[in-house]
Amino acid sequence: MAKEKGKVKTKKRRWNKDDTELTLLALPTTIWYFLFCFMPMFGIIIAFKDFKINGGFLKSFLTSKWVGFNNFKFLFSTKDVWMIVRNTLAYNIVFIILGIVVPVAAAIAIGQLHSKKMAKVYQTAMFMPYFLSWVVVSALVWAFLSYDKGLVNNTLEALGRERQQWYMKPEMWPPFLVFMNLWKGVGYGMVVYLATITGIDRSYYEAAGIDGATIWQQIRYITLPLMKTVIILMFIMSVGRIFYSDFGLFYQVPRDSNSLYDVVYTLDVYVYKQLMTSTTGMSAAAAFVQSVAGCVTILSANAIVRKFDRESAMI
Repeated sequence: MAKEKGKVKTKKRRWNKDDTELTLLALPTTIWYFLFCFMPMFGIIIAFKDFKINGGFLKSFLTSKWVGFNNFKFLFSTKDVWMIVRNTLAYNIVFIILGIVVPVAAAIAIGQLHSKKMAKVYQTAMFMPYFLSWVVVSALVWAFLSYDKGLVNNTLEALGRERQQWYMKPEMWPPFLVFMNLWKGVGYGMVVYLATITGIDRSYYEAAGIDGATIWQQIRYITLPLMKTVIILMFIMSVGRIFYSDFGLFYQVPRDSNSLYDVVYTLDVYVYKQLMTSTTGMSAAAAFVQSVAGCVTILSANAIVRKFDRESAMI
């Protein structure tokens, strides 16, 4: 049968059994995202209202007075706003850098181990802190740094030294918080990068070994280039949360010490404080600013990556 010139007859695809199974498989996740990620987004309107509890939530939401950008004005008029932003950005920049360098190094080191049993032991030991809540971690830190019964102060006293008020020493906490964040999160990143290393074809290393390449050369010219896509993806995701901070790390671990105000006060701590001491609208405004800033930074980072290496971009 002759076909019209320039036209190609295509067969219409019909719904089949595989489509039904895949749809049912994706349905629970779709419902979860709709209920807990998309529906709550209408609550952004609270940032533009003087939200006051008056009966149920929906009634309070509808009857609260519209105040426009007044809640945002309060956020940026506080004298400490630049200190809060500085702390949030400075800590996150350090977290992003170390959160890539250290897990990648740990994954490469474990990948070089000949004993698979010991590799599993090290993986488990490094991954375990990730499952601890900051409440538990703060209790462990208190057991070490407490003035009266802390292990560190007991050791100092046994050595003839004076006890120290560790929760009143601001200069000690920035590096200590960086260490705690790294200690708790390095295992998760390490497992992600180690999975990437495991998936690399071993024939590359065998060919490099035959050509006389050293371990360091294999890491530099095989392992790292083949990990590039995953490293960039993790970097973009980390940059997207540069205006967020781990509330437990900055509030629970220092135990809300007023002496450490200048070094532990971040945007998430500020939002919590506003939620406890003032209107919900002000804390919603701060959270809204965080969300917008995070969206802008992640899109900007992705655009920069896409400009130089389109295949490694996330979007």
